[in-house]
Amino acid sequence: MLSNYTEYLESPKSLSIETMQSIHSQMISEIGNDAEGLEIYDELIEKAVKYASYRANWFVWDKEERIERDPVRSSCHNGLIIEFNMLARYLKMQGKAAAWRDELGYEEDDKYNRKAIGDFACYLVFINSLNAR
Repeated sequence: MLSNYTEYLESPKSLSIETMQSIHSQMISEIGNDAEGLEIYDELIEKAVKYASYRANWFVWDKEERIERDPVRSSCHNGLIIEFNMLARYLKMQGKAAAWRDELGYEEDDKYNRKAIGDFACYLVFINSLNAR
């Protein structure tokens, strides 16, 4: 399947590159040099890399392989959301706003927010991959 960014932007709850940049900047600013915040962020990135691998392969896999891998992908996605929540909760305990977490939205409010969180995780992997040159 051939896809492009314009098609993505037409999807419900899609996040523009500019929005993702803003959310990421907020996160980085609030974490700063906080050792515990950096540790949680690193764990978040590890989970994001695993999740992005499932996302990246989704259209490559045939239907049977998708069915077989979907429970693990879903579990990975759940773990990713937990990490985002942990980071936001930690930052709030440090007196930070963590408004970026609200901007990503909550699955309980709209099922498409779950997809947006996954999208943002893929953005984080994208940025880390570019900077790993």
